[in-house]
Amino acid sequence: MTYTDEYWMGEAIKEAKKAEAIGEVPIGAVIVRDDEIVGKGYNLRETTNDPTAHAEIIAIREASSRLGSWRLLNCRLYVTLEPCPMCAGAIVQSRVPHVLYGTADPKAGCAGTLMNLLQESRFNHQTEMTTGILQPECASLLTDFFRRLRRKPPESPLS
Repeated sequence: MTYTDEYWMGEAIKEAKKAEAIGEVPIGAVIVRDDEIVGKGYNLRETTNDPTAHAEIIAIREASSRLGSWRLLNCRLYVTLEPCPMCAGAIVQSRVPHVLYGTADPKAGCAGTLMNLLQESRFNHQTEMTTGILQPECASLLTDFFRRLRRKPPESPLS
């Protein structure tokens, strides 16, 4: 059975919800090869105190380990938010041929919004892109999360 891009983005959204459940910014990613998830991840920066613990990086590491190669040829990466410069660089370095993302990132997006590192002709690898897959769902994950965060009363330093 062949699954749709919306199906796989739904799987990335499931990963994003895992991040949200532990208080992380809800961003999720899955890497698919031959209609099978070979890597998945969600944002863990706060939990691990690791600035590189983005959903895409975690998914790339898992897929590389599982496939026994740093080259993720014949794979597609689905991510709920447009990749940042670090993640775009990792995508180029891992040779992912196709990235599909849900919603744009106006503050750090490097797959077309602020710049396009994925298709920079001076690099030795360029990545095909598809944008806007389940965009309303991906965007609302983030806007709802930050809206709730702003409504929370600040914690007392004595508690």
